[in-house]
Amino acid sequence: MATKTPIFLTGATGYIGGAVLARLLSHPSASTFDITVLVRNAEKAKILESKFPVKAVVGSHQELDKVESLAENAHVVFELAESDNVPFIKAILSGLRKRHAKLGDLPILIHTSGTGLLTDDARGEYATETIYDDLNVEQYKAIPDTAFHRDVDLLVINADLEGYARTYIVLPSTIYGIAKHALTEAGVSNPQSIQIPTLIKASLARKQAGVVGKGKALWPDVHIDDIADLYIVLFDAIVANPEAVGHGWEGVFYGENGEHSWYQISKAIGEAFVALGISNDDEPTSFTLEDFEKYFGGERWGWYSGTNSRCRANRARALGWKPKYTAEDMLKSIRPEVEAITKKQ
Repeated sequence: MATKTPIFLTGATGYIGGAVLARLLSHPSASTFDITVLVRNAEKAKILESKFPVKAVVGSHQELDKVESLAENAHVVFELAESDNVPFIKAILSGLRKRHAKLGDLPILIHTSGTGLLTDDARGEYATETIYDDLNVEQYKAIPDTAFHRDVDLLVINADLEGYARTYIVLPSTIYGIAKHALTEAGVSNPQSIQIPTLIKASLARKQAGVVGKGKALWPDVHIDDIADLYIVLFDAIVANPEAVGHGWEGVFYGENGEHSWYQISKAIGEAFVALGISNDDEPTSFTLEDFEKYFGGERWGWYSGTNSRCRANRARALGWKPKYTAEDMLKSIRPEVEAITKKQ
């Protein structure tokens, strides 16, 4: 019998990780995968092991020895949980380095970063002209070391340059949509995004849609189903013909299929508030510094919702990725998000 491909996946209980794991479990080659996940919650680990062909190890991302050994035992690592945790990524890379030294195997790491990497300090005042293209390697190389996620991304790329792993980085943009798949149905994975719900919750607390500055800055967006599909398209392309897929500096894939201004999101929240009787006025007002402290965890994260991040997923599309949902779908998804959050509250 042919040996199975050992896969280690992080973030199984999360929004992206759950959606990718669900696709791996329903993949045409699923019977050839030997999947291990690391989860903090022992109850969720039990559900995973009883309902799905997955080995669930209970542990935290701070248990670096455990993380290292799980990575060492995998030919493929889907890192879908941490884009800013340096000790964690170092533990994964250390495991892959040991695997390569021991077995001569060239392991595959698909890491999750984000288009927060591309942000500026616009504070909602203007739309930038700068657009990043994932086929433009020099443009990506020139991103400053101080950018969000950059420290981790460079460690990942360095592993590829050193030759002990093939690395690929997926950079999702604003992900939206309530995820529906086997793992959300089993109560294992988080069905909701972070970015838009944060704005909704802050707006609910002040009973009026809020916006950072004038809301003129632009961000790309991508539906949860489309971004999860990108990981699978990438994985399939690597398995089919690794030499045909860029890796390291050439293995950077933006995840976007449309673009919006922050004002458009805030206005859609305002319209949902009026429709649901939460507010009488659908026009967003600017968040105050006090709002940033109260609802965003501080000024830095408040201003973040007024940054520009513009990119085009040309390398991703060249692989055969065909995202279906557009910015229009993103705006339509806001009212159901508002309804879901008010129900919870």
